[in-house]
Amino acid sequence: MKPGDNDTPGTGIGDGTRAVRAGLPEPVKYEPTLPGPVFAAHFHLPGEPTGPYTYGRDENPTWTHLERAIGELEAPGEDVETLAFASGMAAISAVLFSQLRAGDTVVLPTDGYQVLPLVREQLTAYGIEVRTAPTGDDAQLGVLDGAKLLWIETPSNPGLDVCDLRRIVEVAHAQGTLVAVDNTLATPLGQRPLELGADFSVASGTKMLTGHGDLLLGYVASRDAGLMSSVRRWRKIVGAIPGPMEAWLAHRSLATLHLRAERQTANALALAEALRDRPEVTGLRYPGLSDDPSHKIAAQQMRRFGCVVSFSLPTRAHAERFLEALRLVDDATSFGGVRSTAERRGRWGGDAVPEGFIRFSAGAEDPQDLVADVLRALDESAR
Repeated sequence: MKPGDNDTPGTGIGDGTRAVRAGLPEPVKYEPTLPGPVFAAHFHLPGEPTGPYTYGRDENPTWTHLERAIGELEAPGEDVETLAFASGMAAISAVLFSQLRAGDTVVLPTDGYQVLPLVREQLTAYGIEVRTAPTGDDAQLGVLDGAKLLWIETPSNPGLDVCDLRRIVEVAHAQGTLVAVDNTLATPLGQRPLELGADFSVASGTKMLTGHGDLLLGYVASRDAGLMSSVRRWRKIVGAIPGPMEAWLAHRSLATLHLRAERQTANALALAEALRDRPEVTGLRYPGLSDDPSHKIAAQQMRRFGCVVSFSLPTRAHAERFLEALRLVDDATSFGGVRSTAERRGRWGGDAVPEGFIRFSAGAEDPQDLVADVLRALDESAR
């Protein structure tokens, strides 16, 4: 698999074509190609409730189109089931709490999404043993013995370490451990965990998947209908469902995912290369850089390297001056939007990063403008 490959062997069409057409219903004369959102709490239901749409907490036609679209991107040409959720954390929680019971063991990354420590506390309260290890160097294998579920985040957020998915999945499955991969940063156009052997691909659609910073969404995808049955049951129990408008906006946004991913990953690489020679920048990470510690493994399993670049400035004050000096970049959390964002990640207190650590999300601006703005802001912040 080569980074930037634009097609999938055996499917006959490229990523852009698939993204534009994913999940569309069969054409009907005088009907829109993408039907509008269905706002309904209940549906006409005479007789026995045997149809697909009965009550709004269980199913919705707008979800169906979106779920099919995401499934086509996650595993082109394969039979995969996808479930949409109200947020990325709703999707993450659905997998963890539907698969684990008191007495089970789960392995989580120490360097994953900042809410995972809260998840760990809740799992422990339910009598589940939680082990942790960092993403880099496949360290989670060292604590995997006897685990029911392994949770992987690769590339990790915000440190951008990468693990060897094929190797880890093979070892995990050999001992009967399920594997779930948080694919938020990569998106299905950057990495396909199900093709690499994972049991679940999970992501926040809030970020690059939909790309406009205007909705919250999550999803879970799997080839295993039995596993997904328990995830679906969990969604029903907790009611962690997306609104129809959010689902429709997400589906609409998928049509430009390929275009956005191409520009944003190119911008991220251009920015990372420009930062290489800055003396005040340390700890620069981007898997697309040929000398990045994660590049070799990333190039074997990723098609695109994502839009996030991370680095550190000498002090908290220096980082804050840099962020304030930026003109084309918003100081905001989250990542993956068409407008570049950056933040001093340490302000949240949940990540083990230096005080001057910057998580930078490259948007879709012209690359020369974005790089020039960053270099100018670095110059100004150093004074």
